[in-house]
Amino acid sequence: MNILFVGDIFGSAGRKIVREHLGHLREAHNVELLVINAENAAGGFGVTPQIAEDLFDLGADVLTTGNHVWDKRELIDYIGSAPADSHHRARRVLRPINYPRGVPGYGVYEGTTSSGVPYAVANLAGRVFMNSTNDPFEAANDLVTGINSRSCAKVILVDFHAEATSEKVAMGWHLDGRVTAVLGTHTHVPTADERVLPGGTAYQTDVGMSGPYDGVIGVERDMVLHKFRTGMPGKFEAAKANPKMCAALITCDPHTGRASAIQRIMLGE
Repeated sequence: MNILFVGDIFGSAGRKIVREHLGHLREAHNVELLVINAENAAGGFGVTPQIAEDLFDLGADVLTTGNHVWDKRELIDYIGSAPADSHHRARRVLRPINYPRGVPGYGVYEGTTSSGVPYAVANLAGRVFMNSTNDPFEAANDLVTGINSRSCAKVILVDFHAEATSEKVAMGWHLDGRVTAVLGTHTHVPTADERVLPGGTAYQTDVGMSGPYDGVIGVERDMVLHKFRTGMPGKFEAAKANPKMCAALITCDPHTGRASAIQRIMLGE
């Protein structure tokens, strides 16, 4: 079974490059489960309900997010409108599972592929250099326990949205042998450390963004340089030049959930 995970879509350039490549990637690799991190898809900051719908139209099964999930306020009502036990599109837009109790939405989705394979996708947020969240390692333990008690899903993909490389690597080892893949997002630069850990968990510290690489992690570079050089605040805008689509392709056994391969993907115009 092949799973395609698309790294953080950033702005209109990211949406365009994903539309350009997604169809042939899905066909060429016989992708059965498609997960996209969409938290920067609306101008680099957040995602709107309409953009979420557009990504589902492209074939996404689940959308993950991160610390920018609340940047577009209209998404709050959208994800809050879906009952916990539904399979509506709004229910398949995730926010980090280790956010405080009472916030809208859900951090895990459990579904079934078109061929009948049960699966789960979860979103976690890191704590190092990030906004305050609950302990992601304890949340990961609860996540696996909960999935095991609710369903027979062996295929479990975790998007760990975190800043620190060390925290991401630690999470990979923490979940090795218990989930199919731990894929890092948030820092927007793809890392070259993809591998299958000894317990059968595919791992990559950061999948990288699907967006404009001639900016500074997606933002117009002159704006970022001005802030670094002066310390003055300013409004950031999404860059457009040199878009690339970054993704990870995972091959796993649908019966055990163990990964056998992970491939790093980076495609330009």
